[in-house]
Amino acid sequence: MNANATPHILIVDDDPAVRELVVEYLGNNDMRTSAAASGREMFERFDSEAIDLVLLDLKLPGEDGMQLARSLRERATVPIVLLTGRNEEADRVMGLELGADDYVTKPFSPRELLARVRAVLRRYQVQATLPERDNARRAYRFSGWELNLRTRRLQAPDGRLVELSNGEFSLLAALCRAPQRVLSRDQLLSMSRLHEAEVYDRTVDVQIRRLRVKIEADQTRPALIVTERGAGYRLASEVETLY
Repeated sequence: MNANATPHILIVDDDPAVRELVVEYLGNNDMRTSAAASGREMFERFDSEAIDLVLLDLKLPGEDGMQLARSLRERATVPIVLLTGRNEEADRVMGLELGADDYVTKPFSPRELLARVRAVLRRYQVQATLPERDNARRAYRFSGWELNLRTRRLQAPDGRLVELSNGEFSLLAALCRAPQRVLSRDQLLSMSRLHEAEVYDRTVDVQIRRLRVKIEADQTRPALIVTERGAGYRLASEVETLY
């Protein structure tokens, strides 16, 4: 999305009152909006229009909100903000693990929702410019792995390509920029642009857990991304920068 363009937000919720509220509030704050009441309508809209961010209610009647989020993430890297119930912590954590970028609990303040949407959009704009900022760097190599900054791909020591979400890529790149240094959660949030509105330690923890699944030989005894209790995380490997 161009930084000067009007972002197009897709609101997916079965409650007409919620859809009307969000459409009107975001529309009054310089955003273009579309609405859908089901997963089918969401994908129809997504396939026919250029969408910059999806607001997805996890409790659509008769549908698996997690599966919808997973399918959407597999289809594209579009930002996803989940709408969840106040007491549905497990859903929020699972949603982040599936690749969602943030969540808002119902009932929500329209101002908070707007702030979170803007923060996620800013984060994606920053991520889109990272290859330009780091155009002198082509890749990082560590312990046989290679993280290509231009293609945003991770290659394993055996040559296979490992899929990374935007959040996982940004976090791993941040760790590679400061190898063998302990980085606090706040530092990682800032360096990887995982969150700009508020600091949620769990955001980093979820992304670290997902990265370990993909790069650690033994997730119960991580050797690459090491936890420093009470301090943060450290990439316990020498890193070679390729130009």
